Amino acid sequence: MQEYQKRVVDEKTELDGRINRLESFIQSKNFNTVDANEQERLHFQIPIMRRYSAILDERIAAFKD
Repeated sequence: MQEYQKRVVDEKTELDGRINRLESFIQSKNFNTVDANEQERLHFQIPIMRRYSAILDERIAAFKD
């Protein structure tokens, strides 16, 4: 695996961890302590992060071609 490919894999791993932590936070009681506007932004952010992760998946799959 080339160095840039390893960076993409590492980026995906890190991003997926961030997604999991954010999803856990959104489902926690602490989320209700956050300003309503910030809650809305975080809800908007999650699908974008998931799409970004899916794109990284596609790139990683293409490394094998």
